Amino acid sequence: MTDYKRKRVVVTGVGAITPIGNTPTEYWEGLLSGRNGIDYITAFDASHHDCRIAGEVKNFDPYDYLERKEAKRMDRFAQFGVAAAKQAISNAQLVIDDLNAEQVGVMIGSGIGGLKVLEDQQTIYLNRGPDRCSPFMIPMMIANMAAGLTAIHTGAKGPNSCPVTACAAGSNAIGDAFRLIQRGYAQAMICGGTEAAVTPLSVAGFAAARALSTRNDDPTHACRPFDRDRDGFILGEGAGILILEELQYALSRGAHIYAEMIGYGMTCDAYHITSPIPGGLGAARAIELVLKDAELTPQMVSYINAHGTSTAANDTNETAAIKKALGEHAYKVPISSTKSMTGHLLGGSGGIEAVATVLAIANDKIPPTINLENPDTECDLDYVPNSSRAQKVEVALSNSFGFGGHNVTLAFKKYL
Repeated sequence: MTDYKRKRVVVTGVGAITPIGNTPTEYWEGLLSGRNGIDYITAFDASHHDCRIAGEVKNFDPYDYLERKEAKRMDRFAQFGVAAAKQAISNAQLVIDDLNAEQVGVMIGSGIGGLKVLEDQQTIYLNRGPDRCSPFMIPMMIANMAAGLTAIHTGAKGPNSCPVTACAAGSNAIGDAFRLIQRGYAQAMICGGTEAAVTPLSVAGFAAARALSTRNDDPTHACRPFDRDRDGFILGEGAGILILEELQYALSRGAHIYAEMIGYGMTCDAYHITSPIPGGLGAARAIELVLKDAELTPQMVSYINAHGTSTAANDTNETAAIKKALGEHAYKVPISSTKSMTGHLLGGSGGIEAVATVLAIANDKIPPTINLENPDTECDLDYVPNSSRAQKVEVALSNSFGFGGHNVTLAFKKYL
């Protein structure tokens, strides 16, 4: 515990661009109905790839959020981030003006950034020479640009940064934003994660690492977290954004409050570049730290939105981590992997999963883990298989783990 008085932080707005819906309402309805967003890749010809399926965002029109000239100077990951941020700001009814601009910040993580632009410009360089590369290549490619462009398009002049911690980036962004408000550096933060890595090189690279499912004949059943027949994760794309505010600031403007954010736990495995440490020890410490930070006992946890990637290493180790951190209560708490419907958004996953966690608290409903037909014997907890569940959700955790050993757990509760 620290010796300063920590400010309370609440969630007042949500935004979501996902493979199962391009607004928070569509996304939430899709989660509860078990909608599957995974299908054959349409962004490029994947016929020669080992993995030919992904969770692509459908029917997204960047011109709904941006002028045509502006949109063309952004990679898809930045378009997603700005769009979801604008949704969240509108949802929160947050006006950013000269009176508060310096107290509103942006923290949007991305694991990879503008990979599509990099791939395209490399092709131009090789085929047409260095003089034909775009002058916008670098600002379109760099991972911080979703955060920078969101500030440019909203006028937010407060703290601004971009965690790049692989698949934990979106959750790190939310946790870091939470700390900034707690400590008085900002009154409000636009925070979350974004990714658009369904590209030829990305799919080839993850497949070469044997991380991806190759269930190409059955895309709707390919992502199956905690199931014994899982064979890898499915790439997804999109963005999820929260508006966090200092409680008194939110109350002063009559904001609707979805939930209160109460904890942030972060650790490193210091073990391997891609594999989690056996037994999920690093992940367990992140969960234990968030419980300590939020002053919770294990018995107070109502729901966990799992990292749940549908890989053998993640699912068994995350299960072990939850058991270690929660003890016997692990068998009583509902856990779901919404990646079963969206695929794995890498740095964007923590963003959309935080949105799902907050909406579970606000609506007292728990999304399912779809495609869970034959549970792995090592994965023996309550993963809310195949159908959503109406249940009181007082306290919820969201887990995110990234290559390099990054572990993050966020904690939210009902606002009282």
